[in-house]
Amino acid sequence: MQGEDKKHLTLRSLLTFKKGRQPVPIEEVEPVESIVKRFKTGAMSFGSISKEAHESLAIAMNRLGGKSNTGEGGEDPARFVPDENGDSRRSAIKQVASGRFGVTSNYLVNADEIQIKMAQGAKPGEGGQLPGRKVYPWVAEVRGSTPGVGLISPPPHHDIYSIEDLAELIHDLKNANPKARINVKLVSEVGVGTIAAGVAKGRADVIVISGYDGGTGASPMASIRHAGLPWELGLAETHQTLMLNNLRDRVVLETDGKMMTGRDVAIAALLGAEEYGFSTAPLIVLGCVMMRVCQLDTCPVGVATQNPELRKKFMGDPAHVVNYMRFIAQELREVMAELGFRTLNEMIGRVDLLETKQLIDHYKAKGLDLSPILHVPDVPADAPRRSVREQNHGLEQSLDMEKLLPLARKALENGERVEATLPITNVNRVVGTILGSEVTRRYGAKGLPEDTIRFHFVGTAGQSFGAFLPSGITLSVEGDTNDYIGKGLSGGKLIVAPSPKATFAAEENVIIGNTAFYGATSGEAYIRGIAGERFAVRNSGAKVVVEGVGDHGCEYMTGGRVVILGRTGRNFAAGMSGGIAYVLDEAGDFYRRCNIEMVLLERLEDERDIQELRQMIERHVSYTGSVPGMRVLDNWDVALRQFVKVIPKDYKRMLEQIRKVEDAGLQGQEALLAAFEANMKELARIGGN
Repeated sequence: MQGEDKKHLTLRSLLTFKKGRQPVPIEEVEPVESIVKRFKTGAMSFGSISKEAHESLAIAMNRLGGKSNTGEGGEDPARFVPDENGDSRRSAIKQVASGRFGVTSNYLVNADEIQIKMAQGAKPGEGGQLPGRKVYPWVAEVRGSTPGVGLISPPPHHDIYSIEDLAELIHDLKNANPKARINVKLVSEVGVGTIAAGVAKGRADVIVISGYDGGTGASPMASIRHAGLPWELGLAETHQTLMLNNLRDRVVLETDGKMMTGRDVAIAALLGAEEYGFSTAPLIVLGCVMMRVCQLDTCPVGVATQNPELRKKFMGDPAHVVNYMRFIAQELREVMAELGFRTLNEMIGRVDLLETKQLIDHYKAKGLDLSPILHVPDVPADAPRRSVREQNHGLEQSLDMEKLLPLARKALENGERVEATLPITNVNRVVGTILGSEVTRRYGAKGLPEDTIRFHFVGTAGQSFGAFLPSGITLSVEGDTNDYIGKGLSGGKLIVAPSPKATFAAEENVIIGNTAFYGATSGEAYIRGIAGERFAVRNSGAKVVVEGVGDHGCEYMTGGRVVILGRTGRNFAAGMSGGIAYVLDEAGDFYRRCNIEMVLLERLEDERDIQELRQMIERHVSYTGSVPGMRVLDNWDVALRQFVKVIPKDYKRMLEQIRKVEDAGLQGQEALLAAFEANMKELARIGGN
C-alpha cells in the first residue's frame, strides 16, 4: 500500500477494489507499450519552466508514444523538427488559453491535439501569470510579447461567453487543424457534469477533468488548499452525467491532479477516465525539489527558471521520465491482472468494482458517504462506457472544402497567384481557415508571398472570418462580418468595406462584430467602419486600422499596432502591456474612456511613430477608400495634433532600453538580452516588478 493510502490523504485512498473477480495471468494483460500511449504530461508552459525541462518532457513522451503539453506559452518552431539525436522535441498537445500566447497557424498545425484551457484545477478562476523577471527575450519571442514585461492570462476567454461560443472555438480550431483532436480542460467542481454534457454537444473530442491537487509548485498555497475539488468527484460526476445523457460514446474522458501511481490510474479508469495526465511527478523525476520559488526565477535545480546560470544545474534526463511512466503502466497491469481485465478498454467505467474501505476506527470516517462517487448510472447494460465513435465536425460542408481549396489548388501546389470573387452568407463560418492550414502545412510559418491567394467575397460573412489566416492569403469582404473576424490572425491580410452602392456613412456604422482580431499574432487588416466591443484584445503583433471601436478596445494587448480613426468605447487599454495604439481624438475627451492604470497617453513627436501612423492610414485608404482616412491625410498637420499615442508604461521603458543598447552597437538577441538585463536592474532600483 502506498504511503498516501496509509494516511488516507486523498479520496482514492479511501477506496478499494472489490474481491471475487477471477484474476488473469499478467502475460495476457495489455502490454506497457500500449498503456503508456494514454499517458500525458501536464500543461506547464515554456517560461514557467526552463527550455531543458520543457523539452525533456516532450522527448520522453514522444519516445513512449504518449503526449506532452505545451501549456499556454507557445512553442519554438525549431522544436517541430527532430534534434541531432533523432528525438522529437515537439509537444503533441498545443494549448489555447485566454492569453493566446504564441497561438499561430503554424503552432496549431503542428499538433496532434489542441487543448482549450477553460480553467485549471490547481488555480480555478485565477488563470496564469508570468512575472516580468521570467520573460527573457527567448520567452518573449515565443509568446509574442516584450522582454521583461509581465504577462497575465486571466480566466475569461473573450471569445467564450456561452456554450455556443465554446462550440464556435472548437469548430475554429478544428478548421485550423482538421487532423487534431480538440480537447477542453474543465475544473473538477460541483456541476461539472452538466458543463461537460454541453461541451460534448459542442463537439469536443476530449474532455479533461482537472483536480485541485498538484500545481507543479507554482500555484499559491491558498489556491491549492482552499479552492477546487479532487478529480475523483468531478470525474465520477462527469462520467455519470454523460452516460445518463447518451453522450459518453462520443467523447474521450481524461483526468489529472497529482496522480502518482498505477493504483491512481486504475481508480481513474474504473471511475470512467480513458487518458491520464501527470505533472508534479514527472518534474520531480527530472530533478524538481519542490522549493516553491518558481515565480522568483531562482530554482536551484534549473527546472523552473530561465536564468542561464541556474539552467546549467539541470540534471534531468528524458529516460528517467520514460522509466517512471513504464513503472506506472506496469503497476497498472498488475492491478488489471488481479481484477481480471486483459485490456484497459474493458476496465473503463467499471465503478461497480470499487467500494469504500472500512475505516470504522478512524475519527474522520464517521458519517463519510462516498456513494455518490460509486453510483452506477441507470442505463442499459450495453450502453457504451467509453468513446467508441468520433464527433462529426461537419468540415466537408464548409466553403473552404467546397470552393476555396479547389480554386487555390495552383497556389498550394506551385505557388501561382490565384484570384476569385464569391458570394458569402452568415452561415459560412471560419472562412479561409482550412485553406490557411493547408498553406501552413505545406510552406510553414513563412507562408506564401503577399497576395498569392486573393479571394473577394460579397455579402455577410459568418463568425470567425479569416481566423488564424497565414501569410500569402488576402481575404476581402464587400459587405460586413460577424464576431471574431481575424481571430489569431497569423500573417494574412483582411479587408472589410461596405458596398460602393451603400447609402450610409460607413464611419458611423458597425461593420464587424465583437472580439475582432482576438489573439492576432501578425498580419494586417483594414476595416472601413466601426468595430464592436473587445477589439484587438490580446493582439500581439498584427497591424490593424479601424474607424471606431466599442468598449474594452485593446484590452490585454501585448504587441502590434492599432490605428483608430474615430471614437472608442470605455475601458480602452485595460491590462495593455505591449504594442501601441494611435487614437484620433477630435473631441479631446478620449482620456475619460481610457483605462490609464498601465498606459501613458502621449502626443506624437517621434518621427518613427509619425511615419508608421501615416503609412498605415495610407494603406487603409488604398484598400478601402476610407473617407475619414482621406480627411486625415488631406489635413495631416492638424490631424497629427489630434492623435493620442497609447503606450504601456513597462513597454515604453523596455523600448527605451532597447534603443540605448542598439545605439551602443548591439543588435538582435544580443541587444534584447542586454536591454532585458538593464531593465531588470532599473526595476530593482525603483522597486518595481
